[in-house]
Amino acid sequence: MSLQNASIYFAPSDTHGLGVFAAEQIAVGAVIEICPVILFPKNELAAVRQTVLDDYYFDWGDDDSWFAFALGFGSLYNHSYVPNADYGMDFENKTIDIYALVDIAPGEEIFINYNGSPENQSPVWFEQ
Repeated sequence: MSLQNASIYFAPSDTHGLGVFAAEQIAVGAVIEICPVILFPKNELAAVRQTVLDDYYFDWGDDDSWFAFALGFGSLYNHSYVPNADYGMDFENKTIDIYALVDIAPGEEIFINYNGSPENQSPVWFEQ
């Protein structure tokens, strides 16, 4: 069993669509959310890319043969090149774990870098 203590909520975002926000102070290093995933194989990717789910999946694993939909709020975190949170893949437990890189204030939107590393400044696939 995995526990998470951060109080979060989703709401309209000034950045894009919906976002995830801190309901109370979140300390640096805290686990914000542990998101179970639904995996799908590479041979289903073309079908997914034809749906509204195209912007909501994560690459899964090192061999580009699997992808994942994050449950919970996992697919609602917006992108930033200066994120206040990061995520890690727990392949054994099939979760995507979101944790705070800095202290996050109540009401502050929680951002991750979609490139997989907080330092990665590579262009993303959509306009910002």
